[in-house]
Amino acid sequence: PGEPIRAYLDIEAIIALAKDQRIDAIHPGYGFLSENAEFAEACREAGILFVGPRVETLRQVGDKTAALRIARKVGVPILQGSARAVRDGGQGRRVAETVGFPVILKAAHGGGGRGMRVVHKAEDFETAFEQARRESLNAFGSPDIFIEKYIQRARHIEIQLLGDRHGHLVHLFERDCSVQRRHQKVVEIAPAPNLAPGLRQSLCEAALAIGREVAYENAGTVEFLVDVDTDDFYFIEVNPRIQVEHTVTEEVTGVDIVKAQILIAQGEPLSHPTIGLPSQKTVQTNGYAIQCRVTTEDPTNNFMPDYGRISHYRSASGLGIRLDAGTAFSGAVIFPYYDSLLVKVTARGRRFEDAVRRMERCLQEFRVRGVKTNLPFLIKLVMHPRLLAGECTTTFIDEAPELFDFPPRRDRATKLLSYLADVIVNGNPLVQGRPEPARRSPAPVPRVETGRPVPSGMRQKLQKLGPEKFSAWIRRHRPLLMTDTTFRDAHQSLLATRFRTYDLVQVAEAYARLCPNLFSIEMWGGATFDTAMRFLKECPWQRLADLRERIPNILFQMLLRASNAVGYTNYPDNVVKAFVREAADAGIDLFRVFDALNWVPNMRVAIEEVLRSGALCEAAICYTGDILDPNRTKYDLKYYVKMAKDLERMGAHILAIKDMAGLCKPFAAQRLVRTLRQEVGIPVHFHTHETAGVQAAAILKAAEAGLDIADAAMAPMSG
Repeated sequence: PGEPIRAYLDIEAIIALAKDQRIDAIHPGYGFLSENAEFAEACREAGILFVGPRVETLRQVGDKTAALRIARKVGVPILQGSARAVRDGGQGRRVAETVGFPVILKAAHGGGGRGMRVVHKAEDFETAFEQARRESLNAFGSPDIFIEKYIQRARHIEIQLLGDRHGHLVHLFERDCSVQRRHQKVVEIAPAPNLAPGLRQSLCEAALAIGREVAYENAGTVEFLVDVDTDDFYFIEVNPRIQVEHTVTEEVTGVDIVKAQILIAQGEPLSHPTIGLPSQKTVQTNGYAIQCRVTTEDPTNNFMPDYGRISHYRSASGLGIRLDAGTAFSGAVIFPYYDSLLVKVTARGRRFEDAVRRMERCLQEFRVRGVKTNLPFLIKLVMHPRLLAGECTTTFIDEAPELFDFPPRRDRATKLLSYLADVIVNGNPLVQGRPEPARRSPAPVPRVETGRPVPSGMRQKLQKLGPEKFSAWIRRHRPLLMTDTTFRDAHQSLLATRFRTYDLVQVAEAYARLCPNLFSIEMWGGATFDTAMRFLKECPWQRLADLRERIPNILFQMLLRASNAVGYTNYPDNVVKAFVREAADAGIDLFRVFDALNWVPNMRVAIEEVLRSGALCEAAICYTGDILDPNRTKYDLKYYVKMAKDLERMGAHILAIKDMAGLCKPFAAQRLVRTLRQEVGIPVHFHTHETAGVQAAAILKAAEAGLDIADAAMAPMSG
């Protein structure tokens, strides 16, 4: 009680619980007792299957000093160091002085960076030794420490082994675990980039030699240090368990290591169909994989672990992304007693660069609120030139202070939500004790006289003049004409296109009688077609008929996605043509035709059919970029003028500027419209969105430059 970590080291309690619950196998994972021979022995004596190496193997290689003796026996190079575990600081110092500083202290019965210290000077030895002993005791239940020579510029390369009880042993190639902090791996890569083929082969053969010497069974990892200056390699330890970073090996080899562990523990050979490794030749790598460990650590405070409740958690996903998580979710409580690992993110790609860029995109999309994380640090880390070049050593993070140069996250959404929650629960202190404001009277509803005929409008003018003369009339007309987008684009932007036909019909007659001077009502096409059928369970054609009956005097305008019509895929030409004819016959007067990529040939079929139908054809150019920025040369003024002329030559009656992202700033709109007025002879219609809060000004500046028609919406549906 009161010592949570001790519970995971209590062998008797774990075995008792397993017996009580009739557990027949225990997978020890990668921590606490996973390398403990006494625990494996206790499982065996209790008749419980231990998913891991044999007890004898754990005793041989789980003790790092014993593993060094085995490596020496089979001729694998090792670092100079203590021949056996050291418990006395004085003895340890004498060993260190014999080996020569710097040295590294390691826990004899565990890994993961715990119980490890690098000592550069003799006067620092005793303090570091005691710290390592305490950490090892708390993490692995053993205070034993051994000492090795420390290589200043090294790569940490490890070989994954898999063996069965029938004498078969294979390697699954290597992982590069050089990117470390406090001797704990931060990023792992498989296969290791920039590793010479001959060196790779030597490392794999050395790992197999150690594994064969102990008749290794189940999954294990043989770890080496490679001196980057000489390409000499040295055995450092065997991890007789699954590794945290096994995911990258699984991604590039296709071998499910954990499943293989369980089958091997049951006595199955490597040739079992589910494992599928009858020989070493069957093991191949495909592409690259990289893993990052997202932790609840504060990189701005020496990676101090943070704890508390996760108020919001959103992970990323996508092609080539794998997430391994357990306690990562909104509302999860992070305790200070355990490892700060939150989720492991693995990205794979055909090239190393592909995997790294997928990882960067994935990390950018993560959102973890309530506790601090190392995400900003990881984002900087994976895009560092040294990592992209595959040139990292174990001291890379210590040598790259620029990794910690990142802006603090503002966490605006959480702050706003916290404020709103506080006001809802506790009230706003600024208005406490003040009288409630007088309530406004209901908004007046305009009176609609229904006894008289509906006044004539733009539709009657179009029917009288025809499309060409109507277009010429628009050019001569002043002042600015207005299109109302409330019936389509406004509720598409604000309400996910959820206006029902019933809702629109209620106000239709008022529109016809009170707004006869509107140029048009945009009320069909775009997303309305799909939404009406899929979500509202309505017929969009019936909507068109119902509204046409009630609004006979105002032009009905629709949005047509060129070869996509009103769908989300490209359709055959005959389908597009038939749709245009049916829509025109049903009451559509004006077709706004656009292609999202401004590919004019893709608009040709739709434009030509609209012209044949006798309706107005409004061809659109989609605005992007910034024509006021001379450094942005792809989508400049010449680009838009050329496209406008192409559309005019195709026969368009009206030219639309479709600024669906609200990027066209006021003076850009003024310049674009003024230039188009000089270059093309058809009317210009401006459609924009209030993304930045200045688009009303953009419309006004465009009007000053000679704009003919502007899109807008009723006040409750605008903004």
